[in-house]
Amino acid sequence: MKNSSEMIVQSAMFGADLAKHILYRLFRDYDGNIHICLWDGSKIHLGHGHPEFSLTFRCSKAFQALILSRDPLHFAEFYFQGLVDVDGDFYSAIKLRHYLTSLQLSLLDKAALVAKALRVKPDKTLSIVDTTPQWRKTLGQKLGIKSSKKLNRHSISFHYDVSNDFYALWLDEQMVYSCAYYEDASQSLERAQRNKLDHICRKLRLKPGERLLDIGCGWGALVCWAAEHYGVIAHGITLSQNQYEHAQRTIKSRGLEEQVSVELLDYRDLQGEAKYDKLVSVGMFEHVGLKNLPTYFAIANRMLKPGGLFLNHGITSDEGGWKKTVSTEFINRYVFPDGQLETVSTVQALMEDGGFEIHDVEDLRQHYALTLREWVKRLEVGHEEALNYVTEPVYRVWRLYMAACAMQFEEGNTGIYQILVSKRKPFSSPVPFTRRDIYC
Repeated sequence: MKNSSEMIVQSAMFGADLAKHILYRLFRDYDGNIHICLWDGSKIHLGHGHPEFSLTFRCSKAFQALILSRDPLHFAEFYFQGLVDVDGDFYSAIKLRHYLTSLQLSLLDKAALVAKALRVKPDKTLSIVDTTPQWRKTLGQKLGIKSSKKLNRHSISFHYDVSNDFYALWLDEQMVYSCAYYEDASQSLERAQRNKLDHICRKLRLKPGERLLDIGCGWGALVCWAAEHYGVIAHGITLSQNQYEHAQRTIKSRGLEEQVSVELLDYRDLQGEAKYDKLVSVGMFEHVGLKNLPTYFAIANRMLKPGGLFLNHGITSDEGGWKKTVSTEFINRYVFPDGQLETVSTVQALMEDGGFEIHDVEDLRQHYALTLREWVKRLEVGHEEALNYVTEPVYRVWRLYMAACAMQFEEGNTGIYQILVSKRKPFSSPVPFTRRDIYC
C-alpha cells in the first residue's frame, strides 16, 4: 500500500502531465520559444531554437489561474508572490499577453482545456493573497468616486512614499521620476534627465526674477534646476511627505532657500490669481482624474499672469475615456490607484476650453521607452538591495509595471506629450516666431 508521500508525488506527476497536454495545445500556434518548468520538476520546450525565456510554475494553482481564472490579473498575483518565476528575456515574457489575448479557440477546445485544468489538483496548502491595498478598497467604496482630495493624498502616498532609498536605487542622482530627454539611445540616464530639465526651462523661456510654479514637484529637481540655471523664484507643491522632506533637504544643501520653496499642498488649494509668470507640471495630471481636468486647467489658468506660459508634461492614451482593460486594471490596482489617462487631442481641447492658446506639442514616446528600460535595468541590478526597503512582491510589481509600460510606449499604445500653452493675451505672444531658441 502506498504511503501518503508517494500519493502526493504521484498526484503531482499526474497533474503535471495534464498541464503539459494543456500547454502543448495552448501554444500550438505560438511562433516564439519558451522553456517551461512545472511544479514536479518536469520541463517542456515550446517552439524551436534557443528559448527566449523560461517560465516556472511553482505550484499547480498558479498554472490553473492561467486557464481558469476570470480575473486576467490573477496570474500576475502569482508572479508577485513568487509562485511563478520568469528567467531570461523579461520583455519577451510580457509579449505573451498579445498571443494569449488574441488566441482563437473553438468552444470544444475551450471546454477540453477547462476540463483538464479542473483535474489538476491544486495545492491546498497555498492560497492567493490579494495585494490590493486595503485602504484603496474601503476608501474607494466609501467615496464612490475615483478622485478626491482624500483619495489623491492616499494614492500619492501609496505610490511615492514607498521609500526614497528604493527610488534612489534606479533613478538618476537628481531623483527625476519622469521621462528623460535623449539625444540618442546611447546617452546616459543622468545626462538625459539633465537634458529634460533644461529643455523644459528653455521652452518656458525662463528669465531671472520670474516666478515659477511647479504643480507636482516631486523631489524638487526641476525647481532647483530652474533657480540655479535660470535665476527664477520657484515654488513647488506635492502631496508626498517623503518627496517634500527630500526637497527641503536638497534646497538647504544647495543654499537655495531664498529662491526655492516647496509645500505639501493639493493643487485645488492654491490661493490667489495671476501670481506666477510661468507654470509647469510634469507627470502629475495623470493623477487628476478625467472629470477633474477642466478644474485642473482652470486653476492653472487662474494662477498664471496674462501672457504667461504653462508647460504640461503628461502621459496620454490612444483611446479616450479610460475604459476598463487589463492594462488600466493593473495600473489602478497595483500602481496608481487614481490614475486615468486621456487622448492628447482631448487634453488639447480641454486646455483651449480653459482659456489657453497652444504653441507647441512635442511627442516624447520613444524617450520614455528608453527611460523605463533603463529604470528596469537598474532595479534588476539592485534587486538584493531593494529588498532592504520593500518586500519581494512590491519589487516584482514595480519590475512588471515599468517593463510593461516600456513596451506600451514602444508599441504606440501609450503616448507622452509636452504641451506648451499661454494664458491668452490680446495683441501679443509670449513666444518668438521660431523654435530656434529651444533647439539651438
